Amino acid sequence: MADSQQITLAGGKLTGARTGAGRDLLLIHSLLADRTAFDPVLPWLAERFRVTLVNLPGFYDSPPIAPGIYSYADLIAEVFDSDRLTRDTIAIANGFGGTIAAAMAIRHGNRFGRLVLSDAAAGFPPDGRKAFETMAEKVSAEGIASVANISANRVFHKVYLDAHPEAIEERRRVLLGVAPEAFIAACKTLTATDLVPQLSSIRNPTLVICGELDAATPPILCRQMAGHIPGARYLELPGCGHCPPLEQPEAFIKAIADFVLSPGG
Repeated sequence: MADSQQITLAGGKLTGARTGAGRDLLLIHSLLADRTAFDPVLPWLAERFRVTLVNLPGFYDSPPIAPGIYSYADLIAEVFDSDRLTRDTIAIANGFGGTIAAAMAIRHGNRFGRLVLSDAAAGFPPDGRKAFETMAEKVSAEGIASVANISANRVFHKVYLDAHPEAIEERRRVLLGVAPEAFIAACKTLTATDLVPQLSSIRNPTLVICGELDAATPPILCRQMAGHIPGARYLELPGCGHCPPLEQPEAFIKAIADFVLSPGG
């Protein structure tokens, strides 16, 4: 990862890291990854922005919180005030982080500027909710490492895993750093979330990106997100899974470059 300073955020309620200089940019990671999933694109971002990376509750000593998508959104929104991020801050978020960022835009959209949602859903159909219920039950019964295989197969796709079998062990290592109760709370949150009715209230300029082969948040859910946010653009990355910054960093940078480098909110 680019040279970064480890910091506390939101008045000590979160931990994180900061690197780079320039316009503020906030990165929010997924449930099945941690902030290091942005490492492949961080040097490019840090050359152009002052990048703040948030550790979601339960990751890297960020204290867990109770379930509820707006509980997460309100907490992350505290970072803008407590850490003096400007109102033209760009937020880039992946997976669960993207769902949180969408909720944050609904409640706190006046605190920041542009929004990039990567492989994020406003809500899940019954089979998607069941997957989160299953993971939560498995973690409760067997521990956090028990969902490493499931996690790898949701973050990546078969072609990638065949070429990178070490990715399963990598997921296990990441998950071992997550407080089990925080993982369960996040799964319960995603099971209960339905932001679709509120998406039309978002006024932040928004770019929605989705990996064509995303099994966790398939394109139909990402297109739904883009379709309900006024003026949102949608881009799909061919041959990519749930975490484009990690799997296809160059394609991800190309997809976001014009949008994030545009002046103004």
